[in-house]
Amino acid sequence: MDVLTPPQIDAELASVPAWTRDGGSITTVVARKDFRDALLYLGAVAYLAETANHHPDVAISWNRVTLTLSTHSAGGLTAADFALARQISAL
Repeated sequence: MDVLTPPQIDAELASVPAWTRDGGSITTVVARKDFRDALLYLGAVAYLAETANHHPDVAISWNRVTLTLSTHSAGGLTAADFALARQISAL
């Protein structure tokens, strides 16, 4: 899978407004009702990630879930990152 160029990344970012770029990755922070709701949300994210065989880095702090996507094997952002980000954003 090819790493996207900066103009391609900028175009893809427009399709996932809740995500921000941080170097070679994109990140979103989602606030949920409480810890239980955050875990349920993370379960839905895990299902999408497993289906796509593309897995985000995850951090959870009570009701806040931080997700970071990057294609480590490619060394940066690829179409797979943005495809999964769009699916996660639709939850």
